[in-house]
Amino acid sequence: MKTTTLKIIIVDNDRELHRGYRFYFETYRDYALVGLYDSVKEVMSDYAEIMPDIVLCETQLWQEDGMETIREFRKKDSQVKIIMISECSDFELVKKAFKNGANGYLTKPLTKYRLHTALNSIKYEGAAMSNDIVQNIISNLNGISYQRFSNRENQIIDYLCKGATYKMIAEKLFVTTSTINFHIQNIYLKLNVNSKSEALVKLRQL
Repeated sequence: MKTTTLKIIIVDNDRELHRGYRFYFETYRDYALVGLYDSVKEVMSDYAEIMPDIVLCETQLWQEDGMETIREFRKKDSQVKIIMISECSDFELVKKAFKNGANGYLTKPLTKYRLHTALNSIKYEGAAMSNDIVQNIISNLNGISYQRFSNRENQIIDYLCKGATYKMIAEKLFVTTSTINFHIQNIYLKLNVNSKSEALVKLRQL
């Protein structure tokens, strides 16, 4: 990190939260809020002048993909720490954030204490994650995995066993329903079944 008092910018298009963010940082002695933005486009015009130590960025922005913006920040400064914030704690979304280069992932609503704890984690340990995210990851890692199926098929099987529809699975895995249907047909073929109910019975037996 570059300074004793770390410079923070926040990108969140929910303006109702801006007042809360300002209040939080008025009580932090070791972190300074130097920018509060609605979009990444706005940030980029000021970035070279501010050069923040930590960026907090909402995953869902107006007309912008928060996940893709991680790379934009990295182009500006490869050393900046990036924390994604979201109302969604979906395992695949969290995985995508870290795969793109995020250093942390926090779920809303953010309290003054949770945000300060996360900033400290970034400052001293280099990473930060909400407890609910950790529990979600552990739950996914502890899921049943069948050797005869691919990683993607095992993911789909896990959602099927939880009662998810094809559409729900597609949204969770960020693919089309036709892609899910393709994998489902392969699963049925490997199980030698013709329906979801038969597949679930066979999987329980396995």
